[in-house]
Amino acid sequence: MTGLRLPEADERVLARREEIVADLRAIVPGEGVIATERGMRPYESDALTAYRQLPLVVVLPSTTEQVAAILKYCHANEIRVVPRGSGTSLSGGSLPLQDAVLLGMGKFNRILDVDYANRCAVVQPGVTNLGITRAVEQDGFYYAPDPSSQIACSIGGNVGENSGGVHCLKYGLTTNNVLGVELVLITGEIVRLGGKHLDAGGLDLLSVVIGSEGLLGVVTEVTVRLLKKPDTARALLVGFPTSEDAGDCVARIIGQGIIPAGIEMMDRDAIAAAEAFVNVGYPLDVEALLIVELDGPEAECAHLLGEVEAIARDCRAVTLRVSQSEEERLGFWAGRKAAFPAVGRLSPDYLCMDGTIPRKELPLVLSRMRELSQKYGLRVANVFHAGDGNLHPLILYDANKEGELDAAEAFGADILRLCVEVGGVLTGEHGVGIEKRDLMPEMFNEVDLAQQLRVKCAFDDKGLLNPGKVFPTLHRCAELGRMHVSGGVLPFPDLPRF
Repeated sequence: MTGLRLPEADERVLARREEIVADLRAIVPGEGVIATERGMRPYESDALTAYRQLPLVVVLPSTTEQVAAILKYCHANEIRVVPRGSGTSLSGGSLPLQDAVLLGMGKFNRILDVDYANRCAVVQPGVTNLGITRAVEQDGFYYAPDPSSQIACSIGGNVGENSGGVHCLKYGLTTNNVLGVELVLITGEIVRLGGKHLDAGGLDLLSVVIGSEGLLGVVTEVTVRLLKKPDTARALLVGFPTSEDAGDCVARIIGQGIIPAGIEMMDRDAIAAAEAFVNVGYPLDVEALLIVELDGPEAECAHLLGEVEAIARDCRAVTLRVSQSEEERLGFWAGRKAAFPAVGRLSPDYLCMDGTIPRKELPLVLSRMRELSQKYGLRVANVFHAGDGNLHPLILYDANKEGELDAAEAFGADILRLCVEVGGVLTGEHGVGIEKRDLMPEMFNEVDLAQQLRVKCAFDDKGLLNPGKVFPTLHRCAELGRMHVSGGVLPFPDLPRF
């Protein structure tokens, strides 16, 4: 990605910058428009911090009507728009463009309605993931998706990336826990998809929008599903002499028909970093650690704990500890959720990858990653959702050392190719963004990508929303409308590739 290319800046838009800023200030008065270099600097990057670009201007609307007016103006004037939530995207999904309006949704931070009768809540997209649970936990409810960044990441971003978390194995990702959205199209039209009711008939456009990475519209309201807190939750901390043993244990648990609330795995480097960070009693003499959580009625949990313990011992577990209190259970998870920042102690920089594989391939993929680590001369710490095969290898490097960023990116690309090779996919929850954009042909052929682009064109006829993300080849919607692929020959070879 050091050769990263984004769409060429539109010189006509750049030349009209002062006029555009003035027009946007008429739509969002007061402090809602940021146009100085110093003021825009905090928005130049997201959590993929290796890449930075100042936007044309930053706009911070506070109402749906303002969002609609901004998008309508940008559509009429052919100005690109990059939506941004909390800026925690690890795939560069909200990386600005030089000629684009950065549309920040941070002021949409209210919980509008909590409806226990319908087991749902209506929230604005700037509400943090954890903020929903905090608002309803006193009544015994919670919001199930819980990414490690849940204290900071926003619901709008979760919708954009279809985020998951440590409990997605049993309770699903964002798409399984969102009932409806209010969406503003690039034309300024406000539409509603879904709502407090269960699944509607007709085309499932809600599922198209969830995970669309800001390419189809801007979400201004989200209806989420609330769940009742389970009667009992117990967690096991299980250490293994090899990562292959831990991977085998995961496969056997699922193969036995047991669906835990979550199964997380960390390797030796990640264990040491997390334990030094939170001091929760992780064993430091093992190569791999599993956290297995079971929840539900007390009798069911007790039975399944015994089943999982037996499977773990058959897989050569060398340490096994069961949480005896809620405080201890939360302590187990505190280490896992702090693993990403904790790994920052091991290296000045790291790339957090995100790919998903079939569970049975865990031992093979972990072994191949060790080989790649030796090939590139870089360490990798593994922290991932083992239960659903969603890997998060953390490639450690030092950006101040010549060539290490290039090596880290090549290492990461090989890991993602490996995921596809064994029957997996390029992303589980972080999205494609710019990080995996040029790897999309590893998974999709030209016909597949063209069909996906046609969906975007149906929502965004001028290609103004978050351009340069997800799709490796730039096509114009009019050209896609008459595109034919024959014999594997790439149509429109004169169009630039990013």
